[in-house]
Amino acid sequence: MSLASGALVDDHLPRVIRRVALPAVASNLLMTLFASMDAYWVGTRIGPEGLAAVSTGVFWVWLVVAIAEGVALGVTALAARRHGEGNPDEAARVAGGAMLFTLALGLVVGVAGALSVDALFAFMQTPPEVTALARDYLRTYFLGLPLIHGYFCVDATFRASGDTRTPLVLLTVSVACTLLLDPVLILGWWGAPRLGITGAAVALVATRGAAFAIGIWLLRRRGMLRAPGRRVGSEALHLSEGAPYVMSGSAETARRLAHRGELGATLAVVSRVLRIGLPTAVTGVIFSFIYVAMTRTTTHFGTPALAALGLGHRIESWLYMIGVGFGAAAAAIVGQNLGARQVARAERAGWITMGFGMLPALVMATASLAIPERLALAFTNDPTVVDETAMYLRINALSQLLLPAEIVLEGALGGAGDTVPPMITSTALTALRIPLAAWWAALWGPVGIWWAISVTAAGRGVAMMLLWRSGRWKRKTV
Repeated sequence: MSLASGALVDDHLPRVIRRVALPAVASNLLMTLFASMDAYWVGTRIGPEGLAAVSTGVFWVWLVVAIAEGVALGVTALAARRHGEGNPDEAARVAGGAMLFTLALGLVVGVAGALSVDALFAFMQTPPEVTALARDYLRTYFLGLPLIHGYFCVDATFRASGDTRTPLVLLTVSVACTLLLDPVLILGWWGAPRLGITGAAVALVATRGAAFAIGIWLLRRRGMLRAPGRRVGSEALHLSEGAPYVMSGSAETARRLAHRGELGATLAVVSRVLRIGLPTAVTGVIFSFIYVAMTRTTTHFGTPALAALGLGHRIESWLYMIGVGFGAAAAAIVGQNLGARQVARAERAGWITMGFGMLPALVMATASLAIPERLALAFTNDPTVVDETAMYLRINALSQLLLPAEIVLEGALGGAGDTVPPMITSTALTALRIPLAAWWAALWGPVGIWWAISVTAAGRGVAMMLLWRSGRWKRKTV
């Protein structure tokens, strides 16, 4: 059930943030749990090579997910603004147009990716034993991309209305089923085929696809998903049937015009969604390519260092996904309040939501400094990988403290429709990692790479605080 439109613009702000953010955070933690369980089964039953395979494949997963997240942000910003203006029908048409585009895009990118898997791993200079394990995993993920992209759009549609509980329920069921399927398909339990790490991809695609289908049914039942040009089309048809002398071809001509109206309306929605979401998608894509370059640099130090890079990100992803949950909440709350012309309240929402995100960041940073080996031992018992991962976590404790500032305020800026400055700033600072990593790795080995990641991540957090404080986003219209 969605919150009433006024709830996000009238209720006590910290209460609103908790109501919207906590289910979103819980949803993202469930996704992180799923990813962590994949790493657990692969790392403990297949070994460092399997862990490295999942770690290298995941960078390409991030790339295609970044595209979906960009579209989702555009949906959230536009639909939330329409909800804030008291126009839920238009919000439903925004969601409908974006959904059609998302499915088509997922199909194109998925097929292209599946055909290019070998070239992707060759580009990363991945060791042959790692490539052999990762190839089918990544190909399976690519082929299921339309369903995964579609789920992101479903999630964004619910969140734009202020409803973060329904996505939580859908994801809870999805992740629970995935956790059951993971060992069955990875290890071949109970007579199932032993698929290795490919089983993890099969489990993800199957369960996330089911959640997508149920989400579509719920959205349509609640009137939150409509064809963008349905109203235009029905009006054209009615005019033809009521006054056949106006249009040659009578009803058939009207149907043709109705189709054109729907197509034009869909393209108009897609254009507006992309105007907001494309910079975020571009940022994510560039970020993924930069991490591919970082992976190539790390490969020179052997499989343990490569596994540590991926494992360090897996552990940090718990904090990252908490931040993404708060960022999604900030986007919806800021968007609705700007739609209701409550600019000052929107600004406070950004800062307060960031403050909420700082609390788990403090916990993660403390654990990374105090017990990094224990965190690594949850995924692998290889002593070299454990030691390298522990060093990664200690060095990155600095950036973990500023991670909520980066992610939450980037979400808030996206909710305002101001996505270009964050894209430029984030891309520039992330790209700086490549020369820094190459320079410092030559001096200190993998430790230099870890420092390059930490320093640039901290810089992004500071930059987002400055962008939000500047107030430039207050002048954006969507």
